[in-house]
Amino acid sequence: MADEQKPKIDLVWGCAEIAKVIQRTPRQTFYMLESGSLPARKVGNRWVADRNKLHAVFLEDVA
Repeated sequence: MADEQKPKIDLVWGCAEIAKVIQRTPRQTFYMLESGSLPARKVGNRWVADRNKLHAVFLEDVA
């Protein structure tokens, strides 16, 4: 039952994949990642982000 209450983590790996999720170009996405505008971290030389957190960033702008 404890597994049902844990939030699911859906990671998106790489700038190009993150760009697809947020519907931006890879160049725009890279700038947003480097400037800290997106909730993501660099693991080695690849960016990784939680899909739910990416969606939340853009939903906050709408509300």
